[in-house]
Amino acid sequence: RGCNCAQAVACTFCKEFGISEDDMFRIAEGFGLGMGVMEMCGALSGMAMIIGLDNSQGGTEEGSRTKGDTVEKFKEKNGSCICRELKGVETGKVLCSCPQCIADAVALTEEYLAEQGK
Repeated sequence: RGCNCAQAVACTFCKEFGISEDDMFRIAEGFGLGMGVMEMCGALSGMAMIIGLDNSQGGTEEGSRTKGDTVEKFKEKNGSCICRELKGVETGKVLCSCPQCIADAVALTEEYLAEQGK
């Protein structure tokens, strides 16, 4: 379907959260390629969307769980969470390919949801 990295991760979990794939595809559109400027990895943005769906209370109350631990796990595994660093734009050394970033973000999201009993 031509998903970007954020869409590929977020759309993986549509059924679990009762969101149509078309809606999630549109929501995640702007987050691919590090929001188009190679900043935060789009796969991680997709992961954050799903973790937010899982743990948000739907308001501003304190006590919501964070996605920070999961992002740190990704960073430890791949050496960065910044798109241009992962792709080796400045160094010429690719730390992690896009397909692997997507696979890792999906696996970490699944791990997170399993820890939450989902």
